[in-house]
Amino acid sequence: MSSSDSSSDTTTDPAGPPDPAVCVVVIAYNDAGLVGEAVSSALAQGPVVAEVIAVDDDSSDGTGAVLDALAAVHPRLKVVHRTRNSGGCGTPRNDGIAAASAPYVLFLDSDDVLPPGAAEALLRSAEKHRAPVTVGACVRRELPEGRDVPWMPGLYTPGEVVERPADRPELVRDTLCVNKLYERAFLDAHGIRFPDGRFVYEDFVFTSRVLAAAPRIAVVGDLVYVWHVRRRAAQVSISLARADVGNWRSRVEAHAAASRNLAAAAPELGRACQVKFLDYDLRMYLRELPADPAYQAAWWTLTRDYLAGFDAADIDAAPARARWTARVLLAGEAPPEDLERLTGLAAEPPRLPPPYAVDAAGTPVWSARLPVPLDGLAQLPVAELPVTVEAGPAGRGAVRIRVRDLYGRLAGAGPRTLRLSFLPRAGGEPVEVRPVELRAAADGDGWSAEVPFRLAALAATGRRRGLRGMQAWDVRVGVECGDGSSLVTSLRPLGPLLRRRALPSSRYGVLLAQPYRTAAGALALRLAPGAGGALTFVRNRLDRARTRRSR
Repeated sequence: MSSSDSSSDTTTDPAGPPDPAVCVVVIAYNDAGLVGEAVSSALAQGPVVAEVIAVDDDSSDGTGAVLDALAAVHPRLKVVHRTRNSGGCGTPRNDGIAAASAPYVLFLDSDDVLPPGAAEALLRSAEKHRAPVTVGACVRRELPEGRDVPWMPGLYTPGEVVERPADRPELVRDTLCVNKLYERAFLDAHGIRFPDGRFVYEDFVFTSRVLAAAPRIAVVGDLVYVWHVRRRAAQVSISLARADVGNWRSRVEAHAAASRNLAAAAPELGRACQVKFLDYDLRMYLRELPADPAYQAAWWTLTRDYLAGFDAADIDAAPARARWTARVLLAGEAPPEDLERLTGLAAEPPRLPPPYAVDAAGTPVWSARLPVPLDGLAQLPVAELPVTVEAGPAGRGAVRIRVRDLYGRLAGAGPRTLRLSFLPRAGGEPVEVRPVELRAAADGDGWSAEVPFRLAALAATGRRRGLRGMQAWDVRVGVECGDGSSLVTSLRPLGPLLRRRALPSSRYGVLLAQPYRTAAGALALRLAPGAGGALTFVRNRLDRARTRRSR
């Protein structure tokens, strides 16, 4: 059972801060330019951090010298120099645990940071609830933009204490090791360590071992970890290095190991781990599947072979779009001609473009060639339907939107109005366009509307909100229905809409506009108002080109 404690775990204690009890283990390899910031954020946690152990995994770029210089100034910092590179993140973390003397351990990567107060918030909760594991909030911070994306929002309730992980099997979705404080005695008692050597996605296995040991888990609402995401870096992180099918193979192998650990400990955890793979890992890689046919074929075979080992009950337990995807994969020996439909279904929000086929009994199926039943479609609420909404050019300053029906489900709800919204990728409130009325399409296929698409006004709004240089916007569309239901989804752009334009502007002189298709196939916009914006636009294009060439 889990319980909830409404009192704050971080309220100021009249007795003062807790005793020094935390060891922060920082691992680093060839990160001389960033490791200092990571270590400094650990030392800045205050006296609650008894020691910081930095493990240099035989770097060749001066990382070790940076750490030694910091250790000469900060007595709490100890540096462990490996004489041979381990090939992964697990071995240096294990070295850090072995070198630790404090009763609690917190992990930090060399290109990330701990926000102020993270260690104290976690430690107070651990001691208050006698919890071997304490978890807090994490954000993925997109750099250089600075946009924060919460990690697994809604998974945890601040103040909650989970007595057994099997009571909350969905916790298997949080595979990170860095947003948690661990009691070292608990890790030692259960022999919990990371996989050694070159093992990619070592977090999956470590976290599964932790959950399998059935610890009490305390939850704090504080932000305890900032995960830096540098998509344009010459050497991207493992989680972003998905250009080679070997990355997917490593993820599958790590998931298989984690699933075995969890299933052996509790059937509920094992099933939740399988469902998580279908609903999260599989969809993430599918929606970003490269266009290379050789990659697609290798990816398809690897995935199909792995899914063949899943119990039918595990697939049945997955959400509708995840189980449909798994069954389509199992039904075809090679990527189907309509692979783009499958990547659209994996997108967030999902969409299933036409054509829509039914079997002899009138049951919705994937296609005439692959008659995989779309079971549960009739029970999905309108808000969860993978409806496809397309956008194409119309008259000057407008776009034509078409809302496709989905096996009659949307017609039953009675679509009435449509509203476009623009979400700044740098973060902030959306910009909404007033709703327009939907009408039955002339050819009888769905509904359509012509919607204002005034990009100069959007750029001006962005400027007023502090967006400088090039602006990046995601486009969303909301559909309101006569029965009171509604849905929000992305737009699927049609070819002519994607032309780059230089628009005359009385405000900026010129406005460069680049509608583009995201990796998930949705419409997004880059706007570069004025000469400064145009310069940023060109510079970013050159940066992206250089990054692609360097990989």
